[in-house]
Amino acid sequence: MKILYVHASKYGNGARVADEFRNRMANHGVAVEVHHVDEVDPETVVPADLYVFSSPGRMGRPIRSIRRFLNDVRLPRGTRYALLTTEMAPQPDKKTGRIPTEDEICRFQHVRPIMIEILQHKGLIKVAEEKVYVTELKGPLEDGWQAKVDTLADAIARTDHTETARAS
Repeated sequence: MKILYVHASKYGNGARVADEFRNRMANHGVAVEVHHVDEVDPETVVPADLYVFSSPGRMGRPIRSIRRFLNDVRLPRGTRYALLTTEMAPQPDKKTGRIPTEDEICRFQHVRPIMIEILQHKGLIKVAEEKVYVTELKGPLEDGWQAKVDTLADAIARTDHTETARAS
């Protein structure tokens, strides 16, 4: 299995997550090629068995460079992909100290839904998704973020074994 991981890290958090993902997939015997979005031509993306796309959230949306890339990328219908985003950690209400619920967060955070909509419109198939929270604008990443990356890597590895078994 070959994975191409394209990230749009601005402050280095996404690059750190990408490196961790590459290491976790190596534990499954899978090679991952990691590139910043500026290094990849969306019209001539190298062939891979799975593409992982990553973007930080800005104002609840993926940053412009990854949106442009996803709109311009040319991949065959049925291509498999996964998402691993870095999003701002929910902050407690300044008056009550209450942390927003997952439903409340979803009203303002649209990073993954926007990316999914673009890719589904192209006929691509999502196999997994995960988000890692960033505690401040420039970092650091949330405590225990490596476990989320590990969970995604395990899910992708299981998907690969399922696809291989079906093909046999």
